[in-house]
Amino acid sequence: MTNAKIEAVLFDWGGTLATWHDISLHETWLAVSALLDKENAEELAARLVAAEGSVWRRSRDEHRSSTLEEVCLLAEVVMTPAALAEYERQWDPHTVLEPDAVDTLQALRDRGLKVGVLSNTIWPRRRHEEVFARDGVLDLLDGAVYTSEIAHTKPHPEAFLAAMQAVGVSEPSRCLFVGDRLFDDVWGAQNVGMRAAHLPHSAIPAEQIGHTEGTPDATVQRLSELVPLIDSWNEAAA
Repeated sequence: MTNAKIEAVLFDWGGTLATWHDISLHETWLAVSALLDKENAEELAARLVAAEGSVWRRSRDEHRSSTLEEVCLLAEVVMTPAALAEYERQWDPHTVLEPDAVDTLQALRDRGLKVGVLSNTIWPRRRHEEVFARDGVLDLLDGAVYTSEIAHTKPHPEAFLAAMQAVGVSEPSRCLFVGDRLFDDVWGAQNVGMRAAHLPHSAIPAEQIGHTEGTPDATVQRLSELVPLIDSWNEAAA
């Protein structure tokens, strides 16, 4: 049976569109905590790290989403505007796009394909859109789903279906999902009937690896490799 033509390409964000970085959550939260309560910064940071860890374990095991607000609530920490600004400043260097991201998204749009993002995130839409606007890709997205706004995280089917709906495509077999995680991204996408491409450059922490690893329909070393790949698939399907 011939595969359907690809009409939409949906991307993971961290480790896929944005370059993977190893980050010390403790150092990040410590910088934030120092602005909240300098004397008790170590204790606050430990509580925030534990709270964030708990919501990511829940995401892995139950595929339920969370928010930055919930992390603070669990840690019994009240975020201030200055502390939030420091949190975002700490993360800024780790939000940099892959060098070929803009050209790849533009090439996909030029071919008439829909382009979207589905990110497991505790950050609000505002923060992601600031990053995408800064890097010149916000206008190249037909839709985006941030799990901080919905009930489920990848690999839950509802997350993928929401992303598909966001870009206006109704048939999963006409979607390609691109991600760096064999559980969340590859297995999750294939589970709803999408094809999946794997970008294998992220050092996924052992505690974030789920119960199943999918076998990707394609493995790409650079985002730019997606364009000829999709061209070849769509020519074969024509």
